[in-house]
Amino acid sequence: MYLGLDLGTSGVKAMLIDGDQTIVGSANGSLDVSRPHSGWSEQEPSHWVRATQEAVAGLKAKHPKELTAVKGIGLSGQMHGATLIDASDKVLRPCILWNDTRSHVEAAALDADPRFRALTGNIVFPGFTAPKLAWVEKHEPDIFSRIAKVLLPKDYLRLWLTGDYISEMSDSAGTSWLDTGKRAWSADLLAATHLSEEQMPALVEGTEQAGTLRPELAAQWGISGNVVVAGGAGDNAASACGMGTVSDGAAFVSLGTSGVLFAANGSYLPKPESAVHAFCHALPNTWHQMGVILSATDALNWHSGVTGKSAADLTGELGETLKAPTGVTFLPYLSGERTPHNDAVIRGAFIGLEHESSRVVLTQAVLEGVAFAIRDNLEALRSAGTGISRVTAIGGGSRSHYWLASIATALGVPVDLPADGDFGAAFGAARLGLIAATDADPIAVCTPPVTSGTIEPVSALSGAYEDAYTRYRALYPAIKSLAH
Repeated sequence: MYLGLDLGTSGVKAMLIDGDQTIVGSANGSLDVSRPHSGWSEQEPSHWVRATQEAVAGLKAKHPKELTAVKGIGLSGQMHGATLIDASDKVLRPCILWNDTRSHVEAAALDADPRFRALTGNIVFPGFTAPKLAWVEKHEPDIFSRIAKVLLPKDYLRLWLTGDYISEMSDSAGTSWLDTGKRAWSADLLAATHLSEEQMPALVEGTEQAGTLRPELAAQWGISGNVVVAGGAGDNAASACGMGTVSDGAAFVSLGTSGVLFAANGSYLPKPESAVHAFCHALPNTWHQMGVILSATDALNWHSGVTGKSAADLTGELGETLKAPTGVTFLPYLSGERTPHNDAVIRGAFIGLEHESSRVVLTQAVLEGVAFAIRDNLEALRSAGTGISRVTAIGGGSRSHYWLASIATALGVPVDLPADGDFGAAFGAARLGLIAATDADPIAVCTPPVTSGTIEPVSALSGAYEDAYTRYRALYPAIKSLAH
């Protein structure tokens, strides 16, 4: 048996798979986010431990015999979080999370140093780890002076699980301290934030062994024998391992709270000015590019709250057959935008409203706006050297066939639907645990799921969609001056 632990923002998911990668069971532990000030987002690392214990206890209650046979554990986690510990492993302050924007001034200052983009292949976004440490140095100097180690969230869990300070390439690529091409910490970038390599964890590949489970925890969970803990992955790279998106050119689109267009790369292809993320993948000698929009299903959920109709009811009113754009355009920038604009201040808009603009028309515009934002990501990835010929859809929004038809037509590529199953980050983490424990071939393990169907672009509407996308593209520069 192999255990995947996925530390998300709202909870920890524990998943058990067997040697044939059949899912035996899963369980969850819950988490809350603290927002003590506007733009702040924090969690107590002790809560991650509690939620992990809850999740494993849930598995143990349902599958006690299977849990005893665990030989490998893989970790996945929310990226970019700054977990600061002192020389005795005491947590110095709550972890500053990925969606915390307090360090936007520090991020801009670091991004102005050309070494950061040159070595990391990425813009220094406010959500990344390095600017958070610059903020702590400025605003909490006593805490900064006592930092012995900076750990990413899942790697703090690893410290608790194994007693080792270890991270891996995919998660560390989101810190702004990794030389992404060389897959190594950059002493220069660390020095630019007054830190040293001694304050960083050791680095391994996601498929490699990265410690063993402490005997007292193994005994508590009823696990016998030596249990290997894999390097693991950041959440999107772990999801890619679960989806089998590991070979050059393979891609998925995730319609969750945020939207992600993720493509695996056989080589390192940075183009930071596009706001495309170029990160190490969880597998050795592979990288990935990723475009991110901040509001995908979040945009539909906002529309649902305003109209008082459920998201399913709203999309149901559209029917199954894709319609031509109406001339009403929605910009889904409800909390700013990441790719391609890197604009935390921009906000959303409906444009082209008229007396006849019904609720159905507005719903159609919301779905199209998200589809066009993902098209922006596709164009950014293309400009960075990645061609995508088809994508697999995952996430809650992928339940709407209308939305997927809109995305297929906006992107001009087929959208594959995986057969029923859970192929997310916890499953990918369990796969990494299997690889590390058995020395299996990563490509042979990380296979894509069976495709249950494919949604093709609606060729009859491709011209209308292209015209609507041209209108959409013209609106960001038109409203930017009003937001800034």
